[in-house]
Amino acid sequence: MLISPSILSADFGNLNKAISMLNESRSAMIHLDVMDGVFVPNISFGFPVTKAVASMTNLPLDVHLMIADPQKYVNQVRDSGATIMNVHQEACVHLHRCIQSIKAAGMKAAVTLNPATPVVMLEDVIEDIDMALIMSVNPGFGGQKFIPSALHKVEQLRKMIDSSSSKAIIQVDGGVNLETGRLLAAAGADSLVAGNFVFSAEDPLKAIAELAEL
Repeated sequence: MLISPSILSADFGNLNKAISMLNESRSAMIHLDVMDGVFVPNISFGFPVTKAVASMTNLPLDVHLMIADPQKYVNQVRDSGATIMNVHQEACVHLHRCIQSIKAAGMKAAVTLNPATPVVMLEDVIEDIDMALIMSVNPGFGGQKFIPSALHKVEQLRKMIDSSSSKAIIQVDGGVNLETGRLLAAAGADSLVAGNFVFSAEDPLKAIAELAEL
């Protein structure tokens, strides 16, 4: 399993320590939740923090834009060090054009679906994206309870990908722990975003390793 720890749950007063830990871990990438207080009811951090994280690690940066009009910021996301630019289907009026712009900028393109958005909304772009993210909580805040219907959505998405020529991986974000992680792995997920489970653990390195073994 590819693990992408979310630094939203890290200690921002000691961010260098958190990134150093991730550098020594079995993390496949680092998840950065950029929130604008418009698309989601919270404000997190922006491109200066992304740039700072990029300067501390060689791990790929998995930048999840929980913002309105993400297509306006493609070049800024790239210049901040992102490897993957992830936009919400619900935030993009012209989703295919946005995906094209992300790829033209040299990044991998990912699309996220909110809990109430059906998987069919990805059908016409599934062969154009590198990753699809299923939100298993409502976006905006860490520490929420896992929404069980996400399991069925992962199964549907797995069938969609396997029946096409898509090489997209399936990522899940929200309420991830060992119990939900096992269920998501069985449903067909390839990658898990984990915030509180990692950064509140007594041994974060062990927590990441255990998730990676799923």
